[in-house]
Amino acid sequence: MARSGAAAAGKPGKPGKPAGRPGDDAPRLAGVAGGAPAGALELDRLIHERVRLGIVSALAVHETLAFNDLKRLLDATDGNLSVHARKLEEAGYVVCTKSFDGRTPRTEYSLSEAGRAALQRYLMHMEALIRATRAG
Repeated sequence: MARSGAAAAGKPGKPGKPAGRPGDDAPRLAGVAGGAPAGALELDRLIHERVRLGIVSALAVHETLAFNDLKRLLDATDGNLSVHARKLEEAGYVVCTKSFDGRTPRTEYSLSEAGRAALQRYLMHMEALIRATRAG
């Protein structure tokens, strides 16, 4: 089994800390959660993708949006939007409701509480990165 960090390089760990502990030598971001290790605050890659960020952002300001409304807002194709919406749904960030309007199928999306919280964390992280970049 491969070892990582200081232990793999044959270097002793810091006193009182296990050798090779992740984050021991990680760069720190000034202004980000008290100088937390840069790797400790990874961006939510699920939301970070352009179309998915557009979906959660649009749903954050609208209670619900129909598939075709989201498609128009994001200038996305049917296939592209459905794949990204499904990923958000599988993560529990978006709720998909299917119904019929007469004989016409209707798909509507809304942002779940988990999705709203994830978006807030993402925005706070981006704001902290902007502050750190401006300060540095």
